[in-house]
Amino acid sequence: MSLTVDDRLLEKARQGEVDDASFVACVRDSLPYAWQVISDVITRMRDGGAGFADNQTPPPDEQARGQLLRVLASDSMRGALERHFGVRLAFQNCHRVAAFDLAVDGVAERHERFVSPRAQLLNQSPELVDC
Repeated sequence: MSLTVDDRLLEKARQGEVDDASFVACVRDSLPYAWQVISDVITRMRDGGAGFADNQTPPPDEQARGQLLRVLASDSMRGALERHFGVRLAFQNCHRVAAFDLAVDGVAERHERFVSPRAQLLNQSPELVDC
């Protein structure tokens, strides 16, 4: 299961649409490792002023790796986080999370390079074969 959903939020979803704030809080509480990695990357992106930052540290265990995979593989979770933080997220292999501020000059091109097949191929290494 990807998320731990409390009864109130589940009932809200049964009755209609759920607002982003409630959904993002559910993601944050359910996937704390993924939330921390993404938050840290975004903080570094904003503090650095370049409109880009990434995480290249592999997760400490399979549970943490699974959190990253779930949050970034889900269109709804990823989209909600992008809207919440006002960034574009990207993901390579099983742990390299990147945040992009597309409003910064040149960052859209950097994003395109990051998500290209060439970048994915160049980001391979033997230790990542089974990640």
